[in-house]
Amino acid sequence: MIAAAALLVALAPLGAERYVDARDYPRAGAGEAGFGVLERALVRGFDYICGDTFCEGDYGNLRALQLRCAVSRDGGTVAGCLWSFAGSHADVDPAEPAPRVDARTWACALPVVPGTSLGTLLDRLRGPDALDTPLPGTDVSTYEALTDCL
Repeated sequence: MIAAAALLVALAPLGAERYVDARDYPRAGAGEAGFGVLERALVRGFDYICGDTFCEGDYGNLRALQLRCAVSRDGGTVAGCLWSFAGSHADVDPAEPAPRVDARTWACALPVVPGTSLGTLLDRLRGPDALDTPLPGTDVSTYEALTDCL
């Protein structure tokens, strides 16, 4: 069964993929630098406000993991973005010999308007206020999107 699936993938026509990672638009690795600027700006903003907001709850060590955006291969428009997070809470039960850990992950969608170009998204979310800047075509910031998710 696995061999058949591998054969189908190998026989798939080149260019059949409709979407690529933003880091690979317009070609493999070409968007790494630009997208990295956007991701670092968002992570800096998240790290700055986390202690006063999201990290005050049960998951005080909440960490931003990866931001990924799917981009249409043929037009460079953003189809969707997910930002992943992880956090845990650990404590010691006096009656038990080992600490307890409650760990979980989140995948938070950014409300990107259909048809938004990757270039527009990169330009909008690159500065020091990226987390609080409304996403293109909306009045919703990444911060506000995270409050609904985390």
